[in-house]
Amino acid sequence: MEIASKGQLRLAFLRWAIVTVPFILLLGFASGRLFPSGEENGWYQMLVKPEATPPGWVFPVAWTTLYVLLGLALAMIVNARGSRLRRPALILFAAQMAANLAWSPLFFGYHQVSAALLLLVLILALALATTFVFARIRKGAAWLMVPYLAWLCFAAVLNYQIDRLNPNAETLVPGSSTSQMSV
Repeated sequence: MEIASKGQLRLAFLRWAIVTVPFILLLGFASGRLFPSGEENGWYQMLVKPEATPPGWVFPVAWTTLYVLLGLALAMIVNARGSRLRRPALILFAAQMAANLAWSPLFFGYHQVSAALLLLVLILALALATTFVFARIRKGAAWLMVPYLAWLCFAAVLNYQIDRLNPNAETLVPGSSTSQMSV
């Protein structure tokens, strides 16, 4: 059995990161483009928003940063071929990512503010479980998840406040089935 050098391990991680980071960014971008979001969404503009709501430009900057960190964390775990926890970690990561990608269409597209809040709680639970399993494989991967966990908590608070301030949010504007994606 041959042991890889630190340089070989770093190179293997970088090869994975070249794939995982753009992949996660692409998934996030695609989910966000299914329906207009933020400032581009007329329904969202009509909502009463809490004072803690950041300016519109913060969201794409935050999500881009978070998706890069998630892609790097994923690369670390994919590269940990010897770990018996690798498979469960990848399954948990995929589950939290799928739930994450469903939030924008649910909130911005279908105007289901309460359901989106419940989904955020599920995302947070899955992301927390993912982080704990990542920590048992690569501590660095777990640390890369921490800003995401913090943002999810902040997003849940905003979602909760929007739900409280807009009890009939789904009726403000009829649901739109149009997509911004063109094939």
